[in-house]
Amino acid sequence: MVWLGYVYAGYFVGLKLLSILRPVKPQIDESFLPSVSVLISARNEEKDIGWKVQETLDWDYPADRLKLLIASDASEDRTDEILQQVKDPRLVFVRMEKRSGKNLALNRLAQLAEAELLFFTDANSHIAKGCLRRLVRHFADPRVGCVTGQTHLVPQVEHSVIEGGSGVYGGYESAIKRLESRIGSVLASDGAIFAIRRSLFAPVVPELANDLELPLRIAAAGYWVLLEPEAVVLERDTSSPWESFKQRRRISAQGALAMWRLRSTLGGVRGWQFISRKFLRWLTLIPMALALVASAMLARNPFFAAALGLQLIFYAAAIAGLILAVNGRSGGRLVSVPLYVLLGGASTLVGFIDTCRGKGFAVWEIPTLSRRGKVTT
Repeated sequence: MVWLGYVYAGYFVGLKLLSILRPVKPQIDESFLPSVSVLISARNEEKDIGWKVQETLDWDYPADRLKLLIASDASEDRTDEILQQVKDPRLVFVRMEKRSGKNLALNRLAQLAEAELLFFTDANSHIAKGCLRRLVRHFADPRVGCVTGQTHLVPQVEHSVIEGGSGVYGGYESAIKRLESRIGSVLASDGAIFAIRRSLFAPVVPELANDLELPLRIAAAGYWVLLEPEAVVLERDTSSPWESFKQRRRISAQGALAMWRLRSTLGGVRGWQFISRKFLRWLTLIPMALALVASAMLARNPFFAAALGLQLIFYAAAIAGLILAVNGRSGGRLVSVPLYVLLGGASTLVGFIDTCRGKGFAVWEIPTLSRRGKVTT
């Protein structure tokens, strides 16, 4: 129980203390408007790529300082056709004839980019007009190397079980990132919205997550990694427990591989952050199982009997949530939160085991239920 308490509360308290003891104070300049290259890797994104291009080119930013570079990763639908119909000279379209995965596509685009900043986003991410200005103003401070925004997931179905759990989890993650930002050390960027200095870009490894690898390398080079909480992305969430499991399994596997390959970047505070927020959380199913077994063995004691009863209620709620989710039914937080926690524990543990077995995720399938056209609010 100490393990679980530390993962979900202790790390938060530790960050809070650090933010008081050693806060960073970046200098912000609202008039700072550097050139920006927006990079998008697209694979079969015909439902979203059209509005995404138009929305990006319409951002509130000087047109002569904004360029959009998109690589179609051997798309098999109408993605290429839609992109070829765009006549705006600020769009650069690259066709990857052989499917190579997101990171190799981004590496190709980064070679073509000439702007001061590289802005990474996804084809299905709705970003409001003013978000880019809010991000780039932080780069007026030369100590800042990376700035990220945050995603707000929009439910597809009212009171969806999976989306209810992800909403609570997302709020917790946002609070963590705000504290990390106060010490200039956001551990991982949001892959749908983050920017870095082009001078700090190095080709990303195919099997790793670029939104984790780049911040780790940039922080190791001595630069601050910050959160801009007002730069918000809207994305459709998946309502499928299986898609959620696969997505979190992949993220865990990529993170575990990054922990090994980028171990030289994980010194001091960053190492403590990674162990606390990533490694220990990936393995939470282990202390959960041990707590259940121990409570059952000691159930003659009233305290452990009560603990066992609470755990059984928790798992029963998670199972009920799973049944509702599989059948497309709605459910409240009493079932959605337990399901999301249990699903997360199982998926991240499997992802960690995948890495130990040598299974990589250079290429993967996007969650199809999150691709249904532009998000409206």
